[in-house]
Amino acid sequence: MRRFLDEARIFDSTRVLHYISEISQFHRIQGSKELVEAARFLREELDILGIRATLYEDVYDGAEWYLTLRSPIAWDLVRAELRFNGKELCSWETPLVALAHSPGGSFEGDVLPILREEDWKLAKGKAVLVGKSWREAYRKANEAGAAALIAYREGTGNAVPYIGLFLTREDMDWARIPAFAVPETWAKEAISKVLSGERVEASGSIEVEVKERQVLPVLYAEIGKPPFLLFTAHLCHPKPGANDNASGSAMLVELARVLKALYKESFRFGFAFLWVPEYYGTQAFIERHADLDRYYAVVNLDMVAGSWDRAGSTVMLVRTPLSRFSILSGLMEYFLGATNAVGKSLSGSPLPKLRFKSYPYEMGSDHDVFNFFGIPAVMPITWPDRFYHSSEDTVDKVSKESVEVIGRAVTAAALALAGAGVDELGRFARGYAMKYLGELGMERDTEVAEKLVMWGLSRDSRFLGIKSGYEFGRCPWLDWVIKGSINEDVVKRISPSLVGKFKKLTRDRKVLVQLHELLMLGELLPREEAFKALEEEYGEADREVLVELVGLLEEVGIVRSVRSD
Repeated sequence: MRRFLDEARIFDSTRVLHYISEISQFHRIQGSKELVEAARFLREELDILGIRATLYEDVYDGAEWYLTLRSPIAWDLVRAELRFNGKELCSWETPLVALAHSPGGSFEGDVLPILREEDWKLAKGKAVLVGKSWREAYRKANEAGAAALIAYREGTGNAVPYIGLFLTREDMDWARIPAFAVPETWAKEAISKVLSGERVEASGSIEVEVKERQVLPVLYAEIGKPPFLLFTAHLCHPKPGANDNASGSAMLVELARVLKALYKESFRFGFAFLWVPEYYGTQAFIERHADLDRYYAVVNLDMVAGSWDRAGSTVMLVRTPLSRFSILSGLMEYFLGATNAVGKSLSGSPLPKLRFKSYPYEMGSDHDVFNFFGIPAVMPITWPDRFYHSSEDTVDKVSKESVEVIGRAVTAAALALAGAGVDELGRFARGYAMKYLGELGMERDTEVAEKLVMWGLSRDSRFLGIKSGYEFGRCPWLDWVIKGSINEDVVKRISPSLVGKFKKLTRDRKVLVQLHELLMLGELLPREEAFKALEEEYGEADREVLVELVGLLEEVGIVRSVRSD
């Protein structure tokens, strides 16, 4: 396998840094013209590289649904300025001063921090200051007659946070007041003054252009012939958004260049490349443009340039869910370890250059949607990032080392999957399956996990030509009828009365992750085995809450039971 690392050396991290710089010049808010301009810029760059790309033009109009997601409005920021407690912010310094999708408008008045629920009773005519649940708080501010909403986010220090309202056309019936963002330090100073009895004043204005519709850009390219190994990255997010996610989008361009140069007709896979607005674009692509039978697996590149010294990041590999087990996870883990090696231990073994760790399946980016639809997907990512979703996510913070480690690992994994011998891949598959189950088995039972690993290996075998694993007779408990990311909006669309219950039950993010995995497991296994597999994968699961959630989803028709134990 190590020979593929040598071939991967043509991956050029300096080219990725160049593209990060270019992409980060666009204010790539979902529904904005600059997101479209960024996609068209990338199509031109691919054309220069001799790679023909298709730009699918779906729409943002605040009404169109893509599977379980309703598109936000078509929105562009013209200008914004805020005077807050004697300080000033304007959009030519950072466009993040205006919350994404905020209506236009102006205000002047006292600042009211919302620290308790009863504070909303005093909000009329005030500029309410909130530090969490911003979209819900924005609705409450409108209902309470507030003059404006001013938001901050814990942990951002002196940076201006990126906060999006993702308003729909229906929301525009009630969304009237302008919404601004300020640094956490400004907010904390203002809160301290108000609590000590001082008056804090603010004023500001936002000018926006809200159109009937805007292009939702989905950029797609192929090299070679199917079946394809698909690489994807989300192009959206505000200016600068260097690590999130100009970095993944930039790496995708370099991967396309490299894999075009290295492609051979003898490869068992071709390579496909997909740039999307996060979630919305992936769900649009799957619903309207993709033939899913053409794809073997997916590598999602999200935030691949975080640094340990500046951003506090670790290189993470988010594996496929147990329900979608694949040796793709093992190959990515293997090559990330190999590209991350530097120096020697006391006995001569390589030492890691960057912090690196593999994790069980976690949600949070476009790999999710492919997994939902049965295509194993992994995500290499640098996390955490202290500049995440803020005005400080700038090009000078990105790490050339992280880009090089991840980029070369992804390239080597692609080459190995496409070109390694059958015996070599078969040996690796057996070894990774033993390693994966061994890790689980040190802490808990793996009875159902072993069955699912064999199922995953049997799928791998069909694509790779190896002989590994076996299929079992599927005995599904659930039919996932309305597939896609399960969220408040899709529940509200079907049954508004159940939204509150859904929000309460999914307040813990871990529950939401396990719910989606449970549905994937439920498509393969009886009810009790699905829960057992979930517990084997994660160690523990709140069965009571998950049972209640599945019942709620059955009630609204998102899933249906096909059998019960």
